[in-house]
Amino acid sequence: MNAPDHVGVLGGGRMGAGIAHAFLLAGARVSIVERNDESADAAAHRVAESIRRSAERNPTLDPAEVSARLRTGIDLTVFTDAGLVVEAVPEDRGLKQDALARVDAVLSDGAVLASNTSSISIDDLAAERRDPTRFLGMHFFNPVPASALVEIVRGADTDADVVDSARGWVEALGKTPIVVRDSAGFASSRLGVMLGLEAIRMLEEGVASASDIDAAMTLGYRHPMGPLRTTDIVGLDVRLGIAEELARELGDRFAPPQLLRTMVAEGRLGRKSGEGFYTWNEE
Repeated sequence: MNAPDHVGVLGGGRMGAGIAHAFLLAGARVSIVERNDESADAAAHRVAESIRRSAERNPTLDPAEVSARLRTGIDLTVFTDAGLVVEAVPEDRGLKQDALARVDAVLSDGAVLASNTSSISIDDLAAERRDPTRFLGMHFFNPVPASALVEIVRGADTDADVVDSARGWVEALGKTPIVVRDSAGFASSRLGVMLGLEAIRMLEEGVASASDIDAAMTLGYRHPMGPLRTTDIVGLDVRLGIAEELARELGDRFAPPQLLRTMVAEGRLGRKSGEGFYTWNEE
């Protein structure tokens, strides 16, 4: 199955830009809608840089041709002919509900609406949807261009054909889909956050340094990246939000360590702020 001809992405931050990049490389037209012109311009630049880096690795890729299929702006009506719209705003329940409601108002009846949430209940988000049968979770991983996995989250009302379509679209991106039913933290966040929280507790207790804790998993268990470096890449604020959501749903075993709360309060958010458990010299 090919990607939809036209894909909408609501939110052009790191995740939204990555999702747009993936669908552009699969041949789709992509529209990113942001909250203001400045953010829309930043999203366009973010995607263009990502495409440029892909072209450096793949000389057959024409950046101009790919970029010509990207549109960015602030007008949601651009989504009216999209076959799929992916919501990629920050991990906040109220923010996502508001964003999804605004997209719902302009979608065609046959379109699929997906949330890129990593922990918020799809059934909760679906309760206010115009057509919950055509709503599901599509949880992409950061960085999207390099990630091999997309977690498809099936709500109680999600139509089986919509799940099958989403699986085919993910495969068209060259990625592997897994399908999970709606449950707290789904599969990936529940497992990944638990490991990350325990690594933070170990650091907090002085068990070992961040690099040695990570080495225990990369060298001892062949994880491609340690849990603390992964947390830096995901964003400590994002991890904190997910942990708080899981603690509400699943209990104190997901209670965030004080070290995580302190670092977020101090603005040490990981790679995006330049400082987390490691120092980052990227943009």
